[in-house]
Amino acid sequence: MTVEIDRNLLLPERYPQDDLFVCDIADATLKDIMQDMEYPFYTLSKKPDTSVRRFTHGENWLEITPSVKGIATIYDKDILIYAISQLIAKLNKGEKVSNRVRINCHELLMFANRGTSGKDYNAVCEAIDRLAGTRITTNIKSGGEEQYSNFGLIEAGSVRRKDGLDGRIQWVELKLSDWVFNAIRANEVLTLHRDYFRLRKPIERRVYEVARKFCGRQSKWTISIANLHKRSGSRGSIKEFRRALRALAETNHLPDYTVKLNAAAGDITFYNRKSWWDEKEQPSELPVISNEAKLNAEKYTRDDSVDDLVKAWYDYWIDTGCPRILNPDAAFIGFCKSKYTRTAQGSLFGD
Repeated sequence: MTVEIDRNLLLPERYPQDDLFVCDIADATLKDIMQDMEYPFYTLSKKPDTSVRRFTHGENWLEITPSVKGIATIYDKDILIYAISQLIAKLNKGEKVSNRVRINCHELLMFANRGTSGKDYNAVCEAIDRLAGTRITTNIKSGGEEQYSNFGLIEAGSVRRKDGLDGRIQWVELKLSDWVFNAIRANEVLTLHRDYFRLRKPIERRVYEVARKFCGRQSKWTISIANLHKRSGSRGSIKEFRRALRALAETNHLPDYTVKLNAAAGDITFYNRKSWWDEKEQPSELPVISNEAKLNAEKYTRDDSVDDLVKAWYDYWIDTGCPRILNPDAAFIGFCKSKYTRTAQGSLFGD
């Protein structure tokens, strides 16, 4: 059974700036916001990356400006995934949340499948510095709002240590940016497989994120190697990237999807393993789409049939947590129009 989220709990006037959300859900399902999965916000380099980066996707654009400590890494993102997962878990229980989040550091490290030695705690501090120091400028929509935005991946962070400055970290406190919180407010999130944190190579994590976002619950999805390379944000050569994909296809250990590399055609296909989806509880009722709306959707079919669009929309609705829909027809047509526009528009990534 799906719990409907009371969106009034998320209205700005309901969470004053001095409210504090404490992360205390032991078994929260991994969640990430869709924008972070679709665009390369994080560096895949383990060395400090201090160059300004810019990406273009059709009319959307993204510019990443690092601090002197470098752009936030895809491993730093674990902290945000933990916070987002906790917030969504609370919302699914109908509880109020805030963009000020307190995290027990030991529980974070355990959740992210990391060690708990002194260097692991110190790594959390370094990650917070990079997350707060990385500035994003973009016009990408968050929470359905398209606007010019400039923000940090987190707006602020603080650390509480045991027994003074040299003691082990007890907890960290973050203030999430409004841009990130708007995406949570609009339920623009997808579930990640628990084994995401077992992926040790940055490229593996990034490839999984892209596959999870675009393949989703489809039986398969194909993208050219060149376009996946661009979307991944990798600074390595296309030759190095192809070598990494070949190794990934040989081991086939990516969660949710098996991988088939077609070097001759220059593309890669992700096949849904399905077992994880089969384990998920399915909603007892789907939103009803009228025949009139299905007829109106014919203008957006391109390579899809209307039945394909209906299935894709239902899959999208389930993936995003089955939010309450007041007007299924309007939501369905909006989905079809957006999918059609992205396909017709083309982009740097050429998806």
